[in-house]
Amino acid sequence: MVAAIGAVALFAAIEIAWGRPPICPCGHVALWAGDPNSPENSQQLSDWYSLSHIIHGFLFYGLLWSMLPGRLRLWALPLAVMIEGGWELLENSPIIIDRYRAATIAVGYSGDSILNSMSDIAMMMIGFAIARRLPVWGTVALAIFFELLALVVIRDNLTLNVLMLVHPVDAIRTWQAGG
Repeated sequence: MVAAIGAVALFAAIEIAWGRPPICPCGHVALWAGDPNSPENSQQLSDWYSLSHIIHGFLFYGLLWSMLPGRLRLWALPLAVMIEGGWELLENSPIIIDRYRAATIAVGYSGDSILNSMSDIAMMMIGFAIARRLPVWGTVALAIFFELLALVVIRDNLTLNVLMLVHPVDAIRTWQAGG
C-alpha cells in the first residue's frame, strides 16, 4: 500500500510540474459533477466517468492476479496504480486531449484537474479492492451494470470511450450528441 500511495504522489507531482490545474478552474471543489457536458466534468472529485475507473480496477485486478505468481501478487496494487497513473498522464497530454476533441463529443475537453486525476486513480483502487472481495461473477455483473447505467444516463461508458478514441464511428458520435 505504501508503494501505491508513493506512486499516486509521484503522478500528482508530475501533473503539478506540467501546470495542470489543481482544482476546477471554477474555483470550488464538489463531490460530484453529474452533467457530462458541464465545464466541471473531469474537474471535480467524481463524475460519471468515475465508473470507468472503477472498472479499470476490476480489469487490473483480474489481469495482474492471473499473471503474477505467489508473493509477486503483493505488487499487484502498486502495478495497477502505475498503469492507471500512466493512463492519467497520457489522458492529460495534448495528444489525447486533442484526440478527445476531434473524435468524441467532448469538444471542449481540456483534460482533468489534478484533483479529478488523483480521484480517478483512487476510483481504480476502489475497483481493485471490490474485485478482490467479490466473486468473479459479481465483479462482472457490477461492471456490466456500471456500463449500462452510464450508457443509459450519459450515452457514454468505458467501452464507447475506448471505441471512439481508437476508431470513431460517426453514427455513435451523432447518437451520443442526442441526434
